[in-house]
Amino acid sequence: MSVFRALSRRSFALLWSGQTISRLGDSLYTIALAWWVLEKTGSATAMGIVLICSTTPMLLLLLIGGVAVDRFPRVRLMLASDLTRGMVVGIIALLAFTQRLELWQLCTMSAIFGLVEAFFYPAYTAAIPDLVPTEYLPSANSLRSISLQVAQIFGPGIGAAIIALGGTPLAFALDGASFVISAACLVVLPSKPVQGDSISKERTSALHDLQTGISTVLQSPWLWVTIAVACVSTIFLSGPDEAVLPLLVKERFGTQVGLYALLTSLSALGSISAALWLGHFKRLWRRGLLVYGAWILASLMLLVAGLPLPASIISLAFLIQGASYTSLGLAWINTLQEFVPASRLGRVASIDMLVSTALAPIGYGLAGIAADRLGAAPVFVLGGAISAGVIAMGLVHPAVRAVD
Repeated sequence: MSVFRALSRRSFALLWSGQTISRLGDSLYTIALAWWVLEKTGSATAMGIVLICSTTPMLLLLLIGGVAVDRFPRVRLMLASDLTRGMVVGIIALLAFTQRLELWQLCTMSAIFGLVEAFFYPAYTAAIPDLVPTEYLPSANSLRSISLQVAQIFGPGIGAAIIALGGTPLAFALDGASFVISAACLVVLPSKPVQGDSISKERTSALHDLQTGISTVLQSPWLWVTIAVACVSTIFLSGPDEAVLPLLVKERFGTQVGLYALLTSLSALGSISAALWLGHFKRLWRRGLLVYGAWILASLMLLVAGLPLPASIISLAFLIQGASYTSLGLAWINTLQEFVPASRLGRVASIDMLVSTALAPIGYGLAGIAADRLGAAPVFVLGGAISAGVIAMGLVHPAVRAVD
């Protein structure tokens, strides 16, 4: 199948294999984290606090991470990130096994985790064009998404079984081991210096490099408009999805970790279906409309999840939402990799992630507080409706509609 053609490149195949295993471990960690916090505190606010502790340090260092990615070998940065995150999760597992894990410790470890991710995300995004030619980018990005979604399909069910049989400490430990395997795959990759204009020809200051990245964004209306829309809409999208979903399941259907895992898996199934379809193309067309159309559909599915509907309809909504998120994500990242110069891609990717998720901690906090006071369902309905309206406003700009 043409969607797998990027795997013919050995370096990308090694990177993808290691990250697939790591993503499987992450899916175990996500289930274990949500369930540990819910059992320990019974509060959506507490889950929001943990997410804030993880997200805020990452946001603070993202710009530095982007500059580093465009200055230093990207494979080495990813290797250091994997080893550090493996150590952090290993400590969490040890504390949980000895029954010494407390909420403040989890928040501290999550903050360290977030700091390291500030370097990994832009490095991973910028490394892919270094490993495959342009015509392979849709395949490579789709495979990247598929590895994440396959892990989320099987991971939640495996995670729920592991938690039921061995508790959350075992799930934490397995995630730590997955980072070690991922690091082993990165060790054998060639570590090439970044090639490009200002970085390769003369050494400039980090501030100058950052200013160049910012100017690249501001000179492209389709870039800054979409990033600004993402900054606002993420308050209403990420809060319910990340911080309140466990509480929604508990309030609507009782304490069922299996249903929570099922919804996560269905979202992943929708995502992998979209990735398989888009991965066949050598080039994606009408990407502006594709990104925004899928984005609005994902928001509407969030609204549906909050309505008093049976589990089957809510499950379908999560399936559609997963496909929508992946469609917009693949179209967006492919556009960045194609139109942004390789020597600036790390900085632009970090700026994109920073601004797009800058208000996510506020969304986590507000969603958790609102859910504890009003219930989980209204948070989903309001979040979906408001985010759909904000995203639709982005289509008013002609530069967005013109992206092909």
